[in-house]
Amino acid sequence: MTDASTTAARRPGEPALAALGLSAPDPDPADASAHTFPGGGRWRTEIPSCEGPEALAVVLKEASRLDVPIHRISQGSGVWMLTDAEITEMVESTGERDIELCLFTGPRGTWDIGGSTRTDSRGAGLRARGHDAVAGCVEDAVRATELGVKCLLVADEGVLWTLHRARAAGIIPADTTLKVSALIGPVNPAAYAVYERLGADSVNVPSDLTLDHLTEIRRMSGAPMDMYIEAPDDLGGYVRMYEVAELIRRGAPLYLKFGLSKAPGIYPYGHHMRELTLATAKERVRRGRLALDLLARHGADGDMAPLGSRLPGDLRRFDISS
Repeated sequence: MTDASTTAARRPGEPALAALGLSAPDPDPADASAHTFPGGGRWRTEIPSCEGPEALAVVLKEASRLDVPIHRISQGSGVWMLTDAEITEMVESTGERDIELCLFTGPRGTWDIGGSTRTDSRGAGLRARGHDAVAGCVEDAVRATELGVKCLLVADEGVLWTLHRARAAGIIPADTTLKVSALIGPVNPAAYAVYERLGADSVNVPSDLTLDHLTEIRRMSGAPMDMYIEAPDDLGGYVRMYEVAELIRRGAPLYLKFGLSKAPGIYPYGHHMRELTLATAKERVRRGRLALDLLARHGADGDMAPLGSRLPGDLRRFDISS
């Protein structure tokens, strides 16, 4: 793909700097991603950390007020932290607006009894420890999809491969999408390609990857990428708002995730954190409006994927029969 959308220089402050003789070199067209979402478009939006129906209602109301288009809403505490009634309410509310709902699966090492995650090395991190943890993730996946959830968030390579095989076998619906968490996100093109082959339909990369890193990944894989434009503090607190047009140019197809720095963690969510959770949910939507306004000022807002689109297109997979 070599049209103007992938090669145009869209940099903040560039006209003023050029007038002062401080212009930067033109971007290299070879750095641009050649990939798009199926059906067209180079970017979609995601509001993360939406912990239950009440937070979801706040997000939807604020998105309507600020005219923020949303393709996906994700939750971080996990399927197990929601009742059937709460999941059903979230499925219905997002379904009415043709928004994809993504819920996190199962046990994770940081909430388990293993001490290694509390060492300086962080041990196995968020991965599922042992057979029972994998089983818990699968139980969450089956329960959530039976209630109408179409996207599952995973933080373990074994769980990803197991759920990919499960949808191939008809245990969960074939059109279920699997999203890799930022908590285990790959940092090089070889690892990114492995996640694609294990069954990932979108892969959340750490927000500290450079623009060159994104180009390297895109030369290896066309699987949709998720990236926090503003990352939570426990993921580094990075704010990359002014790079958003270039992140799209290099990383498309890209989900723009509107996280929130300088805010306490809310996982696993409970009613004791209600006020904080509702306030941060509202502010994430506002951060999205700020990013979209910035894209518009740079003339880079015209390549959004159609609302309601959710599938990743044709991706490369390992042979599940082996």
